[in-house]
Amino acid sequence: MSGTSYRRYRRLETERSNPRSRRIDLLSSLQIVRLMSREDATVAAAVFRQARRIAKAADLIAASLGRGGALKFVGAGTSGRLGVIEAAECPPTFQTSPRMVRAAIAGGSRAVFKSREGAEDDARAGGKSVMDLQAGDVVVGVAASGITPYVLGALRTARRRGQRTVLVTSSARISPRPAEIIIAPAVGPEVISGSTRLKSGSAAKMVLNMLTTAAMIRLGKVYGHWMVDLKPQSRKLRYRAESLVEVLGRVGRKRAAALLKEARGSVKTAVLMARSGLGRREAERQLMLAHGFLRKALANRRGI
Repeated sequence: MSGTSYRRYRRLETERSNPRSRRIDLLSSLQIVRLMSREDATVAAAVFRQARRIAKAADLIAASLGRGGALKFVGAGTSGRLGVIEAAECPPTFQTSPRMVRAAIAGGSRAVFKSREGAEDDARAGGKSVMDLQAGDVVVGVAASGITPYVLGALRTARRRGQRTVLVTSSARISPRPAEIIIAPAVGPEVISGSTRLKSGSAAKMVLNMLTTAAMIRLGKVYGHWMVDLKPQSRKLRYRAESLVEVLGRVGRKRAAALLKEARGSVKTAVLMARSGLGRREAERQLMLAHGFLRKALANRRGI
């Protein structure tokens, strides 16, 4: 590592020493847990202060996905695993296609389960990780330090190819700016210096949750606070889907189950059928005319 690189590394916000945890090795387990809890309690406030940037990025994502585009999370280590988790959760929660929300982690899929730390230094591999995307798609880089070569390589390539870019980091002072939108919760130094799986990881997880959830709400995949676009592929999700049709469709449990089956597992279609008396095909057509928004489809039926 050159002298310049070393000095830059030492200045990283994620490498700073936390004065409150300097004697953590002398504490009891209860004292360690309480200290960590006090530190973690600051994370939500740090994320809240980034609300405008998070909302701007969510709108960017919703606009791209609404046009048939894609979203891809790119990261290394903990940051990469968080992106993989977020992408994996979208299909069952919001019934997205595997193509719509994706993730790439430095070192490939094996790095999800076994650390491959050196892989984060491969900027060329980062660039290759976004070559499956088109212009207008969105790349969200996740890097606590803000200088991970794999992530920066992905963002540089994405910008050259006309893709939209977002960086989620814990380091606000990054120059030159690697992405259009930089979301940088100021979580402060970790209780174990440099262990960014702690507060930085918690902040990144919160931000990614907000990005996907807000974007999916904007796309009509939520009605009220109910996940009406879930994919009922497990016993728990089938029960949840039937309960949603029962409550939102204002029908009994047996009728809800029958409607859900007739609607081929689509909660929105089943609810519209229950509330309007429409058959499946017409309910599907009405939802299509409402661009997938159940609230709008119900309002349109009342207006007829």
